[in-house]
Amino acid sequence: MKTILKIGIAAGLVVLTAWACTASKTQGTMSTRQNILKSFYPALTGITRFFGVNNRVLLPEEKKSPVESVYDIPFETISGEQSSLAAYRGKKIIVVNTASDCGYTGQYEELQQLFSKTKGEIMIVGFPANDFKEQEKGSNEQIASFCKKNYGVEFPIAMKASVVKGKAQHPLFAWLSDPQKNGWNKEAPAWNFSKYIIDEEGKLIGYFDPGVSPVGKDFLKALNITIP
Repeated sequence: MKTILKIGIAAGLVVLTAWACTASKTQGTMSTRQNILKSFYPALTGITRFFGVNNRVLLPEEKKSPVESVYDIPFETISGEQSSLAAYRGKKIIVVNTASDCGYTGQYEELQQLFSKTKGEIMIVGFPANDFKEQEKGSNEQIASFCKKNYGVEFPIAMKASVVKGKAQHPLFAWLSDPQKNGWNKEAPAWNFSKYIIDEEGKLIGYFDPGVSPVGKDFLKALNITIP
């Protein structure tokens, strides 16, 4: 009976999360819905952690050298400049698909906290995507304004792109989710704020579901750091 109850509550939580992530128009200033979602985030992470929803942590049995170099993959910043992860060679890099109208959008604040406290020694690159329930309908300009005004984001944000498997998938996420390229992982983002860690040598060392906090113990352990 307890197992059935747990499954039922977990299923209800998935539905609730999907409803919470239904998109509204992205603006620089938070909408009422976005304010509600921001307030809801701490409860959401606690509930998902308790019921084991959206909380997978996938780590390689051993660090494997990638078949193709992640540093060779270009991307455009949200301001339209050409870039690549080669600019951050020698540092750990967190790649995360983001959205402005999701229950997990509060992770922008945690990601910025991590970025600030590690003083740029760990790089973070956010990739806004409209793949999940059309939760990121805003333009690149609106997204940039939203991130800066509401969460003080200072880490790089890329131009909006698709992150799920398919013809439109961004080449970086094709690398992250293809073991024939990265060496071991096949998981594409499960939802908004799925996170990948690349080590100082360009090796993929972890995939983390949206419910795993970027300042939580599992994530910080993979980064091999502690923060105050």
